Amino acid sequence: MSHNPDDYYKRSEVSNSDLTELKNLLHPRLQFGDKEEAFRFGSLVDAIITEPVRVNYYQHTVDDVQYTEEEFLHAREMHNALRREAQSDQFLAKVLELAETQRFMVNKAQKFEYGGFPFTLDTRCKWDWWLGCFGGDLKTTFATTQKQFDEAMDFFDWDRSRAWYMDIGGSNRDFIYAISKKNFKVFKKFIVRDDAIYRRGREKYEELAFQYWCLNIT
Repeated sequence: MSHNPDDYYKRSEVSNSDLTELKNLLHPRLQFGDKEEAFRFGSLVDAIITEPVRVNYYQHTVDDVQYTEEEFLHAREMHNALRREAQSDQFLAKVLELAETQRFMVNKAQKFEYGGFPFTLDTRCKWDWWLGCFGGDLKTTFATTQKQFDEAMDFFDWDRSRAWYMDIGGSNRDFIYAISKKNFKVFKKFIVRDDAIYRRGREKYEELAFQYWCLNIT
């Protein structure tokens, strides 16, 4: 496993992020907030929790990306909120103790079917946490209630990403832990293959995967 994110992001296989970019091109919609800033801050929180070797607390950097002291304090408080949650959540405690972090997987010629039409794509994904036979994702969110978090699952297509990851990893379970940027609450969602979240997410990714395949026929 490499701690260099370029080892993953420079790969050519199709990722869930590629599907998101395609969706934004085909179906543009109003963006709320600064997407690049949200990604930048989320990357800081991810690194502190899952890749601390990349973090310099004295210079306030992750690799060569500079952050402010205030951003670091905010991110560390979110990390503390997750650790406090783990004191009463035994599953989360085991995840933080035992999970392999930032594990990426590649499936060559993964099989898909859309509208009865079979096709293949080379695919990839990168897990925040991997527990040997299933894994999960860490999110930062502006949600302050469980209801808002549930709505974010659909709006930001987190259901699609989890179904995509489950099918690349061949796993039957999945989970998300999300930390609120606003009030530091921790929200969680557990997904099981063929439940409503998985089915909705798979339906989303199959349509986009087919559109991606059509646009890249050579």
